[in-house]
Amino acid sequence: MKNYSFRINGRPYEVSIDSINGGEAAVTVNGVAYSVQIDNAPAAEAELASSTAAPTPAAQPKASPAPAAAPAGEARAVKSPLPGVIISIDVKEGQTLAKGQKVAVLEAMKMENEIVCEEAGTVSAVLVQKGDSVLEGAEIIRIV
Repeated sequence: MKNYSFRINGRPYEVSIDSINGGEAAVTVNGVAYSVQIDNAPAAEAELASSTAAPTPAAQPKASPAPAAAPAGEARAVKSPLPGVIISIDVKEGQTLAKGQKVAVLEAMKMENEIVCEEAGTVSAVLVQKGDSVLEGAEIIRIV
């Protein structure tokens, strides 16, 4: 396990990388567990492996099968149109969305901006929380 302390836009974040398996990592950010996709997985996996002692073969857990593919197509992201702070999340995982439906509200330069989905679908993941600072283009939710 590798631990980091980050400060993003003045806010502290304690990040722990619990495991990396292929292109997916189990991380904990400020006590909340997340499963994240890694773009440069081989390099990240090698770094984590070199920073931790290798367990003996008897202590290694058996590999679990890969998770099932997302149903009926690939997930699409609803992204932040500009940098700011998330002040509300208006959807939950599993919720069905109509085109143009509000998914979150972003405060930027003391103005509230509604973030809407560009197409209908079902929320497969909510990627931010109320109070999170996001950059332009950051993924807010994923829909399938």
